[in-house]
Amino acid sequence: RMEQEAQREKARKENSSHCDEQDQGPFSFHADGLQPFLLLYHTLRKHPPLLLDTVKNICDLSSPLDQLGIHKTNPGVIGLCGLLSSLVGILTVARPHMKLKH
Repeated sequence: RMEQEAQREKARKENSSHCDEQDQGPFSFHADGLQPFLLLYHTLRKHPPLLLDTVKNICDLSSPLDQLGIHKTNPGVIGLCGLLSSLVGILTVARPHMKLKH
């Protein structure tokens, strides 16, 4: 999805005949190091099912990383991540159009 968004942005820039600051996309005024993060933000904002799946997967990582001793985390954070992951899972069951299709 990020590659598709980057290609769309590149095509939009090439088709644009003038460079008004307001017409420029989210990638126009950035430092080189921020471009991947802006692209990720833009992609997740346009694809809510992908955002939900990403949030769920990040939350699901907290407990195993803590149990394996890779990254120690507060039990409250682990509980909050578990709750958030469960709520996202319930949301995708209740609203099938929000489920990420492979």
